[in-house]
Amino acid sequence: MARAVISGGTGFVGRFIVEEFLSQGYDVTVIGQNEPTADFFSSPVRFIAAGLGQNFNYQAIMDEAQAYVFAALDRDKDRKNYVFKNLGGAAALFRQAKKAGVSRAVFISSQSVYGPGEPGMEFYESDDPNPTTLDGKVKFETEKSLMAMTDEGFAVSTLRLARVYGPPGLRKGHKWDPLFRAYMSGKLIKPFAASQIHGEDAARAVTELVRAPSERVSGGIFNAADLIIDRTDILAPLQSALARKIPLPAQAAREGITSMNCDKMKRFEWRTGGKVKLSMTLERMIKPYVQAA
Repeated sequence: MARAVISGGTGFVGRFIVEEFLSQGYDVTVIGQNEPTADFFSSPVRFIAAGLGQNFNYQAIMDEAQAYVFAALDRDKDRKNYVFKNLGGAAALFRQAKKAGVSRAVFISSQSVYGPGEPGMEFYESDDPNPTTLDGKVKFETEKSLMAMTDEGFAVSTLRLARVYGPPGLRKGHKWDPLFRAYMSGKLIKPFAASQIHGEDAARAVTELVRAPSERVSGGIFNAADLIIDRTDILAPLQSALARKIPLPAQAAREGITSMNCDKMKRFEWRTGGKVKLSMTLERMIKPYVQAA
């Protein structure tokens, strides 16, 4: 049985990645800070409790794995600790994966690496990064350090994700809960829109990179995004289902929203769920609010 090790597998994005590997028959080991309950994933996984930046020997964990995915993030509020844990921690884990003979590795990065860009700009992987946030800067520095490790036996790919949406893990809230609560209470909601991708589509992009011939992905950077989603898109199904029609917020100016071109990723057998998946996801998410109204 093929084996995969996933750092940050209990996180919001990492959980989708774990489930995708499980669905493809992988034996999965999850590295994280908080051990999940036995029913958190659809199938059993091995869990290793360890935080980023800790002096931990992962050699035995990595030894029989074919794939390693880094989807972890430590939100330490101290700037130096944040850099040490997320940049240094990632580099240490990838070095151990390489030493153990892991052949494929994927680093989960984000659109923040490109920086704000010009209004309406579409980012390509060939564009020069210009990160302005701490997260974007750390991810870009991590990308560079990991690409330097790439060689014939260790194929590292970087996946730059748009914002990720989707159903939450067991007994956890989803990212749009605060928005739904604010809407139901009649609070003023500011216009906002952003490029987003469903967690399942993001996870499939990861496994596509792991399965693809190494010469097509080694040292490569790949964008993964789907829709520009406005807060009105998120709230409209809820408004439609309610007997009491609460006004929707104003729409954001979509022509000013930056996004990522995904043609490079689409050269593989990878497609996104688009508006259909968004609609199906929202249908499930709004049920508790409709029932409680």
